[in-house]
Amino acid sequence: MTTPAPTDLPPPLTPDQATLARRLDDALPQTQCTRCGYPDCQGYAVAMATGMADINQCPPGGADGIARLAALTGRPPAPLNPLHGQEGPRGVAVIDEAWCIGCTLCIKACPVDCIVGAAKKMHTVVEAECTGCELCLPACPVDCIAMLPVSGERTGWAAWSATQAEQARSRYAFHRMRLARDQRENDERLAAKAAHKLADLANQTLHTDPAVIERKRAVIEAALARARARRAAPAAAATGRQDDSPA
Repeated sequence: MTTPAPTDLPPPLTPDQATLARRLDDALPQTQCTRCGYPDCQGYAVAMATGMADINQCPPGGADGIARLAALTGRPPAPLNPLHGQEGPRGVAVIDEAWCIGCTLCIKACPVDCIVGAAKKMHTVVEAECTGCELCLPACPVDCIAMLPVSGERTGWAAWSATQAEQARSRYAFHRMRLARDQRENDERLAAKAAHKLADLANQTLHTDPAVIERKRAVIEAALARARARRAAPAAAATGRQDDSPA
């Protein structure tokens, strides 16, 4: 099976596919490493449930993980696809604090918010919460992050527990919620600023030509309308999903 491009979207799920996707997601290690070719473990689970992805694309789960996915899907087990990486001991990210420049790029790259620090301040990794996803490595502009093996010779699910997977999934869910909240609050601040300017546009601009002011008003009103439409879209989509849910 050929792995689709990450931009390929699965068709709407049938009830059976949705159930299978949830079970497959539960069987994944929740490292959110993206090595499977999808943006997160849930995306990979949906792709497998809809027949868009093979079951041998998850290096953190390893051979044991492939066996679990095979049992759920009824497909024969297959060796891990080397295009997606190799099975190996679990690692955690370690930051060389002497070289860290405090750019915050690794913080933004971490899917479980396990890197703490501030702009132009030293960063550090909370080891117990690191999933070993390695997404912080390419994000670092000074190459001051390394992966330290912590599981000895153990690999796959032998190096990672169901409890750790569930904790990682919870942290990823919070990470996504935080990003959405931050984006929403930023949009609201910008909308409030634009609305304030619009309400007193004649005194908020250096222009004096009424025609120029009206054109500027039209531009701001159009931008506010687009922003309102963007904010309304997720709610409308959620309502549609609820309406389509089986009784």
